Amino acid sequence: MSAFDFFEFRKISRNDPLISEVYKLRYKVYCDEWGFEKPEDHPGGIEKDDFDQYSVHMVALTKDRKELIGTMRLILASELGFPLEGHCKITTDLSAIPRERIGEISRLAISKDYRKRAGDRLIYDRGESEEHAFKRSDTAEKRLCEYAIISGLYTCMYKESVSLGLTHWFAVMAKGLSILLNRLSVTFTPIGPEVYYHGVRSPYMVQIDEIVSTVTRENPEFFRSYLSGSNC
Repeated sequence: MSAFDFFEFRKISRNDPLISEVYKLRYKVYCDEWGFEKPEDHPGGIEKDDFDQYSVHMVALTKDRKELIGTMRLILASELGFPLEGHCKITTDLSAIPRERIGEISRLAISKDYRKRAGDRLIYDRGESEEHAFKRSDTAEKRLCEYAIISGLYTCMYKESVSLGLTHWFAVMAKGLSILLNRLSVTFTPIGPEVYYHGVRSPYMVQIDEIVSTVTRENPEFFRSYLSGSNC
């Protein structure tokens, strides 16, 4: 059993009617619930920025009601650069990686009604230790679906990245989210020191072709349920 038994995951274009719902969900999470963005900077209950025009957007929908419950974007190379470069100090030499082969993952937003199953404080890390959060939520009945929405979104992001010929991902993440992904054998490597941006965050990078080899070796159940299928 995987996330695809309960939820639908797919990419949407910037012209898809769902894109307005994506921006509204991001507003709820980043402005209303966590205060990462100032509401006055995003009038009309819409959270968007200049990078959205250079992004591929992924969505998670309930299978029965087609309700939008999660989203994440993949920012592609452009004249704007990547958000990570504007907010973080990069100490790793990345000069050998062609810019057009990099995508930055950002704006992970999950509906509050479903975030409890996805480890709320692990995603956004607001003052609670990652270890305590794992102990609190790591019950037998949750192990199979606790991170289903995140797993599905990342699976679609991976398949889209392969189709685009990308070789590396950037991400600015809370430590808790990097630990969560590591539990799925998707291991990001820090490429700079922590900064305060939407909370305490670090810049990370992962080589995309290493994901399948690592997941196949260390987490074969996840590989069978997610990466090996034709979902997304």
